Parts: sequence; C-alpha cells; structure tokens
Amino acid sequence: MDAKRIIKKVAVLGSGVMGSRIACHFANIGLQVLLLDIVPKDADAKSRNKLVNEALASALKSNPSPIYSKRLAKNITTGNFDDDMHKIAGCDWVIEVVVERLDIKQKVFENVEKYRKPGTLITSNTSGIPIHLMAEGRSEDFRKHFCGSHFFNPPRYLKLLEIIPAADTLPEVVDFLLSYGEKYLGKTTVLAQDTPAFIGNRIGVFSIMSMLHYVEKTGMTVEEVDKLTGPVIGHPKSATFRTTDVVGLDTMVHVAVGLSQGVPDDEAKDLFRIPGFVTKMVTNNWLGSKSGQGFYKKEKVNGANQFYTLDLKTLEYQPSKKVKFPSIETTKTVDNLKDRMKILFAAKDKAGDFYRAIFYQLFAYSSNRIPEISDELYKIDAAVNAGFGWEMGPFEKWDALGVDTTVKAMETEGHKPAAWVYDMLKSGAASFYKIQDGKRLYYDIKSKTYLVIPGTEDFILLDTIRAANTIWENSGTTITDLGDGIINLEFHTKMNTIGGEVIEGINKAITLAEQSYKGLVISNEGANFSAGANVGMIFMMAVEQEFDELNIVIKAFQNTMMRIRYSSIPVVAAPHQMALGGGCELCLHADKVVAHAELYMGLVEFGVGLIPGGGGTKEFALRLSDELQEGDIELNNFRERFLTIGQAKVSTSAHEAFELGYLKKGRDMVVVSRNRVLSEAKKQCLLMANEGYVQPVQRKDIRVLGKQALGLGYVGANTMFSGNYISEHDVKISQKLAYVLAGADLSQPTLVSEEYLLNLEREAFVSLCAERKTLERIQSILTGGKVLRN
Repeated sequence: MDAKRIIKKVAVLGSGVMGSRIACHFANIGLQVLLLDIVPKDADAKSRNKLVNEALASALKSNPSPIYSKRLAKNITTGNFDDDMHKIAGCDWVIEVVVERLDIKQKVFENVEKYRKPGTLITSNTSGIPIHLMAEGRSEDFRKHFCGSHFFNPPRYLKLLEIIPAADTLPEVVDFLLSYGEKYLGKTTVLAQDTPAFIGNRIGVFSIMSMLHYVEKTGMTVEEVDKLTGPVIGHPKSATFRTTDVVGLDTMVHVAVGLSQGVPDDEAKDLFRIPGFVTKMVTNNWLGSKSGQGFYKKEKVNGANQFYTLDLKTLEYQPSKKVKFPSIETTKTVDNLKDRMKILFAAKDKAGDFYRAIFYQLFAYSSNRIPEISDELYKIDAAVNAGFGWEMGPFEKWDALGVDTTVKAMETEGHKPAAWVYDMLKSGAASFYKIQDGKRLYYDIKSKTYLVIPGTEDFILLDTIRAANTIWENSGTTITDLGDGIINLEFHTKMNTIGGEVIEGINKAITLAEQSYKGLVISNEGANFSAGANVGMIFMMAVEQEFDELNIVIKAFQNTMMRIRYSSIPVVAAPHQMALGGGCELCLHADKVVAHAELYMGLVEFGVGLIPGGGGTKEFALRLSDELQEGDIELNNFRERFLTIGQAKVSTSAHEAFELGYLKKGRDMVVVSRNRVLSEAKKQCLLMANEGYVQPVQRKDIRVLGKQALGLGYVGANTMFSGNYISEHDVKISQKLAYVLAGADLSQPTLVSEEYLLNLEREAFVSLCAERKTLERIQSILTGGKVLRN
C-alpha cells in the first residue's frame, strides 16, 4: 500500500443516482467532496448548478438515506464542469460517474487531464465498459493512477467495491484502493480483472437470468421464486424479482445484453438472451420502482394499499398471493443456514427441483469462470455476497452441501464443473474453504494448497476462532478467548433476543473476566446485535398473571445491566445493525460502545405498550441529569429525552444514535468497516484495562425535576390525544414514562439514586404488563410482527 498517500478531498464527476450517493458516502466518513455535473441547457447565471443541486437534494431526501446524518451533507460542495473543473486540482481522488458511454467518458477524462495534478488517483465507476479503452490516449501519469472503482447501488448499503486495474495501473495504486475501500469506506474490496461485467454482475446477473429462463420453461410464479430465493437461503428479503424491481429491469437487461455480446465464448452465453416476457415488460416500460410497476405493482384501493404481482404467462397483474412449500415448512425451526441448505436441496418437492436446477448450474458456471474473471475462488464469493447481499456465495453453498457428493449430483443433472474441481478432490482437498489455526483458508488453484484469505490478518472473526477458543457456553451464548486477557460474549438466540440464557451468559462472562481476565467485549456475528428482550416470555408470564415472578425476572435483567456498568473490569459493547430495546439498554450500560456505522439503535418498548424496563429509562434520567442546566434548558432536554422513548425513535446510523442520546460523545466511537469492529472493541477494552481501570461507584446524585417535568409530560400526552395523534392507552404509557423520567411527583428538583429510579421503572413496567391493551400489542408483534396502536 502507498503509505504516504492521504485522502482529504474527493471529486465526484456526475451527480446521477450513483454519483450523488457515492458523494454522500465519502461525506459520511468526514471527507470534503466536490460534486460536479453539466450545466443545464439555456441556464442563466443563477441556475448553472441547478442539475447538480437538484440531484443532491433528491438523494438526501431518498429512503433509505445515503447519508449517516443530514449534518454531514455540509461536507459536499457542488459545481459544474464548465466553471469548476479546475477545482479538482485540489482533490486527492477524482471519481468519474457519468453516463455509461465510452465517448462521453473519454471527453470527461480529456477535460480532467487539463486540471488534475500529477499523482492524483483517477477512477471510473463504470459497471461494464472495458477499463483499458477508457485509458487510451491519456498521459502516462494518468494511466499509472487510473483504474475502475465499481460501487454497487446503493453505495452506502451494498458493500461491494470492485477495483479493476488497467495494464499500466501502478500496483501500489491498486493496493491502496483495496485497503482504503475496506478500512475507511467499509467495503468488501475485490480485485477484479478487466472482463465483461467484472465479477459481481457476471455471476449475479447469470444467476438472475438462469432463474428467468427456468421460470419461462416451468411456469413458476413470481411469488414462488421470491419465496424460494429470500431469507430461507440467506438471500435478502427482496429475493429475486423485488430486487430486480428496485434495481430496475432496464439496468439488469443492459448488463445481460452487454454480456451476451461481450462473452461470445461463454459456455452459457445463451442464458444471457432476454426472455420474451422480459422484452415485453421493457417495451411496456414496466421497469420496477422507477416506473411505478414491474414484477410487482402497488395501488390504492378504497384508501388501502393493494399489492399485485405480474402473471408471467398472461402479463396481467393479479392480487399477490402467499405461497407455501412443504420443504420450506420443515426448515422453519432450523436456524443454521448450512443445515437448512442440505434439507432444501434434498427435498423431493417443487422447491427442491428448483434449488437443484438453479444452483447446480450456478456452481458449474462459477467454477468455469476461474481463472477468466478471477484467479481465486474466494473473490467470487466475496463479490456476490457483498454486491447482492447473500450470506453464502456459490462456493460457500457448495461447501455446505458437500463438494464431492454435490459434484456427482451435478453430473446427473448435466452440470459438470470445471476440471480444477476434480483435481482438487483428487488431491485429497475435500472443501473450498477450511478453518486452521484460527484463520479461514481457501483452496488456491495455482499452488493447489490452502492459503489464508489476503487482507483478513487484522480481523478477529468469531466463526474462525470459536472452535478452538471457546471457554464456556450455554444454549444461548458462547464465551470466547480473544487473547491478551480479553474475552468475548456472543449471543446466538433467535434474533439474538435476551432471555434467561443470555442473562446467565452475561453474568458468567463478567464473573470469568473478573476472576481471570482483563476485560470483556460483548459482540456477535449474527444478522443483528440484538432485537431486545424476549417479549414472548414476558407475554406468557403476564397472561398467566404471574406478576411476582415477572417482577423477579425484570429485577434480574436490571441487576445484570447494572453489573455491566459496575463490574471491576471494563465492558465494551460492539453493536451492529439492530440494537433494540434490551439490546440498546445493554449498550447504554457498557463502559464504551464501539459501534458499526450501520446501527439501528432504539428504546422501542413503547410500541408494545411498555416503557424501557431494563435500566433504559433510568439511564435516560441519569444522562438528563448530567446535561441539566438551570432554566428552560432543563425542560427542553427533558422533552427531547421523553419524546425519544415515547416515539420509539430508532437511529438510522451510529451517527444518528449520538444525536438521539443513545451513544455518548467523547466515550463511544464508530467503525465503518464491519470486519474491524471486534478487533477495535478488543483494542479499546485492553487500552482501558492497561491504563488502570477503576471500578465505578453507583450513582446517588441524579437530579430529577419532579412535578415540574411530570406536568410537561402529562400536558404533552393529553395534547397529542386531543389532536387524535395517540390513543388513550398511549396516554397511560406516556404518563408512566414521564413519572419515571421525572423521578415521580416530587415537589422540587431532588437528588436520587439509580436504585430509586430502577424501582420506579420496574414498577411501571410490571403494571403496564397487567394492561389488556399492552398484551394485545405484544401479541400483535409476536404473531404478525406488526405494531398495533390500540
């Protein structure tokens, strides 16, 4: 890597859907961004930046947001190619994101050459135009510092960044971009060869096209395919057809057509031919979300949303139907994806036939792309996983099923893999990947040995160290030795919810750390950090009116959170994705939070008719006390804290979690690279321990406002009720929340203890569990996953 190179300012040329969002993501990490586009035709002096300004404004309003926090948008300066191209002289990296036409890109690069300072990185976000063609005619310095940098849309959320060098690209430039993209942009960076569609789209679009042809041949419905290609096999909820609607059918067709023309020697080139029903959809402008309808359509019927699905035979829309497959039903209780895959591929129903036909073909195709598109198989898995949101790529799925037995099944189905697969099996290597000495290795085709996946040396990956380093476990948690005196506690319950087994695990981990180690990290590699407390258990106890037992359970939860805060060793929480309810409360009590940038954190108990009962309400009262100043600011801060809980606000990023008060400035930190969160959490925990961690003392100096704040909460709730914004039951919950945050109906501001507030919090929580409407809300979440406002 070019150790001396520092990126402070980036120029993004082109402000379309991709350009504006790439600009936002660089702004996310604190860089200054210059976003330029063309001057609109017939523009006057005041409207020369109209196109770029409107594009950026549209991006910032879009959902999901491309930016971590609206305040970060100030890092972006806009301009136009005619008036402001000279400003790229002050940029360290120039990224071209204009329309996908070689002639236009070449004109832009010609203009860039006039102002770019020597040594500046220059890359193109092309999704398929050959990199070497774009570099033709440019200066030597330009060509040495030029390559492809293919982001996937949306750039903030899809983690793939393909780096595609040309013949003259300096190796240190490639190494720098691969490292920078992973470490600072949070990307899975993959080195790709300059072949049509590179790696991600070559494999991903092949997979989609093979499904389209299978559907055309078998008559399977849109609903059936999306049922089979979603979370049940570790793919996104949007599955196949919803994903195509979101991306745009025209985009997918553009890539497929490019491949059909660009890979004449591909053994599966006929699969890139566009099926008849897709051609008709494009002709009808049924392109998906951008045109209002695609494979799916939504309409208002009698004031309610009605969803329709396209019948691929008649090309008429029908009301969407739920579909079931016997094999899918049998795997509902199988949480492990690898185990689930084995059951599904062995199934004798329609689903099993689909999986074998589609994925055996994908396995064979992927094996034949080595070394055409990549010399190493792990890059194919990494690209598809990061670009299309799969949990397991083609070779990982193949491994899960067993390589040898699957090869035999593939031969029976007429999908023979590449010769190197047979050579691998003959050598005694039985899998594409293996774990050895706490590292994940891949089978290297050139050396015919297993090698460590490059770039993973700085990561701590629980999946690779768990088997050798586990020191304790129960049904819901595992404690692993991270080395250097730091241990890790991970959850592996459904949605990583916190029940009795997790409470036991937390206490056991703290006990072990206090006895024999320096500190504790709480993290996991699940889809989410934690969806909160096990509300199913709370519901059953409340229905049975076992309120004394429920009080004991909530007290145990509170005590565990307090033990996290007041143990004799540092405790660092490392949350990612959802950290809701109890998961959020755990983070509130940690000594430090090392959060992944994509963090959706919130105290959401109000949605099930409760208030935070695991110390969350207490903690907000404590933090409010630390913020309080004399005068109106006290009530303003109280109002903000009250509304954050009362409206069940969830952060859309770790940055927003600071703004909502869930994370603390000066204490907590954000890491953009998901793979680096645990190693950074361990580093911070060890740092606190080695600096002489001092066990905290429970607080007895929390200033609560009493009746003054209580009245504000009551008036606010009643005003909302009068305006029909909330229900009568919401008023009751709001009043109990205000009672705890205010420290009860004290006549004047008073200093109270944490224990005092915990007792108020627990009493309010248990009393709400006795309310019929609260139980109805919990039941609605448990049975349908929907928030009920009754």
